[in-house]
Amino acid sequence: MPQVQHSESGDGMFRFLFNRRGGNQPVAESQRQSFDRLVSELNSLIDDLPDKPRVTVDPATGHILPEPPEQFPDEALALPAPSQDTPAPKPGTEDRSEAVAA
Repeated sequence: MPQVQHSESGDGMFRFLFNRRGGNQPVAESQRQSFDRLVSELNSLIDDLPDKPRVTVDPATGHILPEPPEQFPDEALALPAPSQDTPAPKPGTEDRSEAVAA
């Protein structure tokens, strides 16, 4: 029977998962790099929109406040929301023409 080597600290237990050759090693990103990447991604998403949102910056907090359009292009493919000004039918007044015809 083969002998099993035990590590007292347990640090080598999962070494084979993390030390694969050719794997992508995580890279620490500076705050500037994170900010530049975020702004670049946000701008590329805005570039793809047909209707550009209005963007304001709150000087007190420094927060960016985008005002998106009422409907995005991918939402236009969904069914429209029910109209708020059309009253709902009262209970017991449903159209019974299908039941009579059957």
